[in-house]
Amino acid sequence: MILSEKTASQLSALYKEKKCAPDETLKSLGEAVRAKDARTRAYIQFDPSRARRRDVSKDAPLWGVPIAVKDNICVADEEITCASKILQGFISPYHATVIEKLLAAGAVICGRTNMDEFAFGSSCETSFYGPTRNPRDPGRVPGGSSGGSAACVADHTAIAALGSDTGGSIRQPASLCGVVGIKPTYGRVSRYGLVAFASSLDQIGPITKDVRDAALLLGVLAGHDPKDSTSANLPVPDYPEVLGRPIKGMKIGIPREYLSSGSGQSGISPAVQKAVREDAVRVLERLGASCREVSLPHTAYAASTYYIIAPSEASSNLARFDGVRFGFRHRGGKNLLEMYEKTRGEGFGAEAKRRIILGTYSLSSGYYDAYYLRAMKVRTKIKNDFDEAFKQVDVLLTPTSPSTAFKLGEKSTDPVEMYLSDIYTISANLAGVPAISIPCGIEERAGKPLPIGLQFMAKPFDEAALFQVAHAFEQHTDFHKKLGNVKE
Repeated sequence: MILSEKTASQLSALYKEKKCAPDETLKSLGEAVRAKDARTRAYIQFDPSRARRRDVSKDAPLWGVPIAVKDNICVADEEITCASKILQGFISPYHATVIEKLLAAGAVICGRTNMDEFAFGSSCETSFYGPTRNPRDPGRVPGGSSGGSAACVADHTAIAALGSDTGGSIRQPASLCGVVGIKPTYGRVSRYGLVAFASSLDQIGPITKDVRDAALLLGVLAGHDPKDSTSANLPVPDYPEVLGRPIKGMKIGIPREYLSSGSGQSGISPAVQKAVREDAVRVLERLGASCREVSLPHTAYAASTYYIIAPSEASSNLARFDGVRFGFRHRGGKNLLEMYEKTRGEGFGAEAKRRIILGTYSLSSGYYDAYYLRAMKVRTKIKNDFDEAFKQVDVLLTPTSPSTAFKLGEKSTDPVEMYLSDIYTISANLAGVPAISIPCGIEERAGKPLPIGLQFMAKPFDEAALFQVAHAFEQHTDFHKKLGNVKE
């Protein structure tokens, strides 16, 4: 029995039956990390001897379950760098709310995962620590920005992990690595203690080996937090309770702008098109769901809208990193202004600088109305599209990513092509709706099984519907089992 390969739910059952103990699980994970992480580089830091835990009841929902944490979520008295030189040496003085919730639920915090610098990326190649590699094929990317979290879950060097999602940064790497990732409704999970990228888009969520674990973790993470002014004061359903409910009669919408011929999404691969539009739909209809086309007419404007709003908010949020209060500071500047310039010039990587420049330009005098304000108006139209669609259907079905994992370096010289990797995920962030990615197919390339991800989206705060349909699909397919063992 290899404990590192178990799910959180399986470990909880084993603990209750006294067939193993949490320290044995940590030991198993440590062995897996030593054996595998030099190949994937999913972790920035992993040290079981420094694992965080609290003395809580063994009946707590995550008692003894190790959880890895993306390097943009604060854990008290630990370095948090967002995979950037500019934050090296900064020690968080407090726990993020999600960490407090995990510890109260009995979880063990046991490692920090690699990511794109400040979550700016779709491939986990912009990290100051170097790229993370996809465990399915180390010559390919794991997706981003939560690439380290997705890779370690897929590689069984983590039981589950936290990621953050601003435009697809949980779902896209989950898709490319063949695991489950959910972006909750904006406001469902507290952002307190998350280093901000774009404050109106960011959400924290779990990356797990199956849908049951995703439901279990989100039930722990969700809920109102007075420390976060955007946190919704709404009851949290019992997400695991909906698992196993039939989906007969459920209405599933297929946005014609995403999958129909002539939709303009020319980047979608034939393998993804078939796995989602044909194979997945066939499974869902066999389970009694009805699938129909719907329209999200402003989809064509989503990418350009996102890449005005997100860099603008990033430019504002990253202004605080100036060498005075946090992390890295250039030494030897002639005056304060030169210290600022040298610190930011040396501390930020190329992609961070690109987004700061884009955002600053969009917010500058004379351009605010033409860019940021207009983008916010289009964002409202995109949200209205979703509101209208959910009057007709219960959930929406789309690909998560237009292709399977691409090669390391393949898109790094073309920012626009890289940005389009998130073409199917960014709309959910703009509209504030919840979305989940689960495995739905496998594309064999050069003898390597590359996962294909299926995305479901639901109306705001209806994560229960996502878990219901995703679990039904998962239980009647075997992709998560085929992808369960990563071959060296």
